[in-house]
Amino acid sequence: MRYHSLGAPMSNLDRRRLLTTALATAAAGTTSALLAATPADTGAGAAADDIRLGVASYSLRAYSRRIAIAMTRRIGAQYINIKDFHLPMNLTAAELQKARAEFDKAGLTVTGGGTVSFQVDDEADIKAKFDYAKAAGLPLMVAAPTAVTLPKLEKYVKQYDIKIAVHNHGPEDKHFPNPQSILGMVKNMDPRVGICCDVGHAVRTGVDITETIRECGSRLLDMHIKDLTDFTKASSQVPVGEGKMPIVAIFKELKKMRYPGAVMLEYEVDEDNPVPGMQRSFSYMRGALAGLRG
Repeated sequence: MRYHSLGAPMSNLDRRRLLTTALATAAAGTTSALLAATPADTGAGAAADDIRLGVASYSLRAYSRRIAIAMTRRIGAQYINIKDFHLPMNLTAAELQKARAEFDKAGLTVTGGGTVSFQVDDEADIKAKFDYAKAAGLPLMVAAPTAVTLPKLEKYVKQYDIKIAVHNHGPEDKHFPNPQSILGMVKNMDPRVGICCDVGHAVRTGVDITETIRECGSRLLDMHIKDLTDFTKASSQVPVGEGKMPIVAIFKELKKMRYPGAVMLEYEVDEDNPVPGMQRSFSYMRGALAGLRG
């Protein structure tokens, strides 16, 4: 049992409050230094065709926008995909622009937003989410549509010039469990309609992940990367490089196809303390890329 300095037992709530206060204080005290630093993934020593590594801000869902930005900087990432935890959809256009500016000021490159749900077959709902993306300056939305709503997104992609990358969510997803299930629907659509391949969810459907990436081809617009120790269990996620995911083979395939998008770490475990695992993930991925360059 843990105790306060006066000897009284510390409850779980007290410990959580203490942790939150400490994190907030640390972030406030180090934000200026973090924002002044140059992210590690800006390409120092990297090849022109190197893979862009970034953070899916869902990884930092337990934290405020300000702290999530500071943590992303601490990890050394330059690229970020913003989940609506950090850019709420109920903000006005002016508020969205102001919030988005915080990422720009921090020197982060926003590659897109999401995952954005398009589960409701309602044109007004679809349009409202494209209005949100436009106001927030999002060049791409990682999307979770249905087989009914996906064809309706193409019209708005053309109207708003905002890309849509349909996210696969594994065996539990009755619409799009893997990238192959998306390809059949998007192959004849506008080239700005494509796939966000979540490698962790994809392998749980039994597909060969490097072959899957090859099959996606030019329709691969975004990627969520994670690692698993058991390709049948979503709960087996570990820092990248500590599981069975063929990370080097994935990077080789992406480089071979000259993939123009980003590889975004979506770290779904250790919600209250994700940074150590995220740092280990980035260290491994940077090492793998350095090895490929060498």
